Amino acid sequence: MSGFTCPISLKIAALLNFNLPRNDNYSDPKLFGLDGARNLLLDNNGVKLGVWQILPSRLIVDRTDEQYFETALGNGQNVVLYNHGNAGSRATGHRVELYKFLRNFFHVIAFDYRGYGDSSVDPPPSEAGVVDDSVFMVNWIRSKIPPDGHLFLWGHSLGSSITLASAKTLKKNNYVPTGIILEAPFNNMHDEVAEFPPTLLFRHLPWFDSCIVDPIIESGFRFQSDEYILDADCPILILHAEDDGTVPFKLGKKLYDVASERRLESQGTVQLQTFPRKFHYGHRYIVAAPELSDIVQSFVRNAINETNTLQL
Repeated sequence: MSGFTCPISLKIAALLNFNLPRNDNYSDPKLFGLDGARNLLLDNNGVKLGVWQILPSRLIVDRTDEQYFETALGNGQNVVLYNHGNAGSRATGHRVELYKFLRNFFHVIAFDYRGYGDSSVDPPPSEAGVVDDSVFMVNWIRSKIPPDGHLFLWGHSLGSSITLASAKTLKKNNYVPTGIILEAPFNNMHDEVAEFPPTLLFRHLPWFDSCIVDPIIESGFRFQSDEYILDADCPILILHAEDDGTVPFKLGKKLYDVASERRLESQGTVQLQTFPRKFHYGHRYIVAAPELSDIVQSFVRNAINETNTLQL
């Protein structure tokens, strides 16, 4: 198989970036139902990143002046950085619904990695590149909030692995977020590709790994969440629906098991919140769960308490 690129593997690899549509007017979050939000274009060493700053619900006013938003970000409110999944952009509908939920508890920062939305298309996305974009966003937020401010990272699907890889990189630079929320995560890209629904017809074939799975991993898309999570020194909440048809629940459970078994107690608690199949939340709509508000509030409160205890 040396030197051979399987057409099927190319099709699967192409699924690593559904970047549609690029002609959305990202400059006006109101068009997507978000009042009290502004659009930014930030420069990460020549890579332009499209960003939305979404005010907490209690701060929503009909103002667009930059100084108001800058001051609001530094007022001590808990902040969450949202790392989205593979398909679409920060303007995708189910993500906007999540922002509306999150702004009840956080100041929300949502952005598009390179190659997504209105962010730079060159260089094209790679694991190292999108992780670097996430790390850049964390450091940008840190420059705006008080030194004792609480920053949470929320990653969905592919964004869950980006979140954990970012936490690992940030740890090397002596920064640890207050808490991490992983929505519909997988344990590693190898298992996710092997379990991905479009591959179902090919899994029994003897060349399945060498033709479909291995080329993607060898291209640098490892996303080894079950390794990265061992370097995340903060409380972690995993949210997963049993009927998730994109990232099977068992992969999120594998990630939880690794974290539970191999992380040190001093690294923070890890919690798995399962949403039963009968509610049909699938891959994107855990936000519809009535109990999610209490789950998130409890996690945030406990994560802050854990952080304060560790700092004593």
